[in-house]
Amino acid sequence: MLQTYSSTVLRRDELTADVRQIELRLDDPPEMAFAAGQFVSFEIAQPGRRFPLTRPYSIVSAPDQRSSIVLLFNLVPGGPGSSFLDGLRGGDRVRFKGPAGTFVLRNDDGARDLLFVATGTGIAPLWSMLHARLAQSAPGRVILVWGLRREEDRYYVDELERLARSHSEFTGIVTLSRPSERWKGARGRVLRPIEQIVTTTEGLAVYVCGGSAMIRDVRTAVAQIGRCPVYWEQYYRDAAP
Repeated sequence: MLQTYSSTVLRRDELTADVRQIELRLDDPPEMAFAAGQFVSFEIAQPGRRFPLTRPYSIVSAPDQRSSIVLLFNLVPGGPGSSFLDGLRGGDRVRFKGPAGTFVLRNDDGARDLLFVATGTGIAPLWSMLHARLAQSAPGRVILVWGLRREEDRYYVDELERLARSHSEFTGIVTLSRPSERWKGARGRVLRPIEQIVTTTEGLAVYVCGGSAMIRDVRTAVAQIGRCPVYWEQYYRDAAP
């Protein structure tokens, strides 16, 4: 049975027009051990319904941060989970259960180069994995390919730049599917840079999180190009941005 945690909202940040981040301080118990990639769940009461809805959210923060957790979510109009979290403010008390989930950074991939592939808020579990791996100072390259739509949809920009400066083994690629003419970075869907990375990298492990269509396309592309393990978690059903 999963542990129930009582927590206090420390802060809530609006990262973009529809992406939010919330940090929860753990009160009882005061710490939580979890693996990078795991999630916690909230039970949300619904008027007229006998049982509450359960909504899971991946932990964005790294596992070495045990006294608080950070969650990332996309604000969906009318969505009970995101509306509940978006309504919280600093000082509010909230309970959740966890940690849970098997989409985690695997110890047997420690000697491999790692490729993280995300679209939208599918970055959440991979962000925790990325920080956990870089903290290990393990051999091998670490590459993130993150697909978004437009320039205004970007967040974590400063942190990506900081990680690239601090870790020579890390490369972060943000590719936009609907950029303006001013955008000088990668363009198109995540498959474009992935194909080159897979064909030029040996001993690779791939972690994918995002829409079902994107996951299917990435798995197919990797299988056609080379043989390497692919782990995935579906975050939403829509096609990739």
